[in-house]
Amino acid sequence: MYVNHTITNYFIIKGISDVPEIQITIFILVLLIYLFILGGNMTILLLICLDSHLHTPMYFFLANLSIVDMSCTTATLNRILTSFVTKNNTISFFGCMAQTFMAGSLTVHELFILTAMSYDRYLAVCNPLTYHLLMNNRNCSFLASFCWVLGFLLVAPLVGILSSFSCYTSVEINHFLCDIVPLMKITCSDTSLLDVIFFIEGLFLFTIVPFLLTFIPYIFIIVAILKIKSNTGRRKAFYTCSSHLTVVTLLYTILVSQYLTPSSTSTLDSKKLYALFNTAAIPLLNPLIYCLKNKDVKAALGRRLKKSKIFI
Repeated sequence: MYVNHTITNYFIIKGISDVPEIQITIFILVLLIYLFILGGNMTILLLICLDSHLHTPMYFFLANLSIVDMSCTTATLNRILTSFVTKNNTISFFGCMAQTFMAGSLTVHELFILTAMSYDRYLAVCNPLTYHLLMNNRNCSFLASFCWVLGFLLVAPLVGILSSFSCYTSVEINHFLCDIVPLMKITCSDTSLLDVIFFIEGLFLFTIVPFLLTFIPYIFIIVAILKIKSNTGRRKAFYTCSSHLTVVTLLYTILVSQYLTPSSTSTLDSKKLYALFNTAAIPLLNPLIYCLKNKDVKAALGRRLKKSKIFI
């Protein structure tokens, strides 16, 4: 369906695939992924809240990360499930802008909460004597709150400009969610200002700044670890940081491929695939990486199971 130079009050979301034969398979896979993400992250969140051994800055930020993953997944994958059940792929203009804002803000918040986790690891390894003084409850709460507010503030101008566009060449969005890039592809309004802001924020504020603030501390961490004389001490230090570093590397690789690759070398279908990895694979992997590679979380889970007498 096409509208030429007119205001639209709804959009049609094309979805992951428009092949009828695989719609049920897609629905089942997305549902299973969604339930696993909710279950895994909720388990981490409950363990951190209930187990006093996990009441540390590292797990405070991990709890925030779990909340972000569950919220972002609900704001994106939930739309796929709803469309399949209701057989309705339309979304209101306001609903589309709201989804764009929430998905973008939560992604930015995840970048900065991972940056805060990197700073936490840097202090723990490089400044252990002052760690508890610097990473007290007040400072941790301030860092987490700052990340939340920053995510909303940085994305608000982009969505504000996008919502002011008055016409679209098509109401069909070639994506499984409302996102800035596919919406910019179908608008017939002047996107020059949005292009500039999106480029500046996307390249610097969403990528370079958090990337440097996340990975530079790891240079000092690696140097400090290499100075440890004990092999056991070095392994323990690397083990402490490996989960976070794995998640950060995966997330930045996907986001750069999704948003910063030139249009001439990527299509909306390829960007849709990267977006699916970002909204499904990363939140799916986080519980696995932080649980299976984390002795403290596994020990906390064992204590809770023993306390509840599940295996007795």
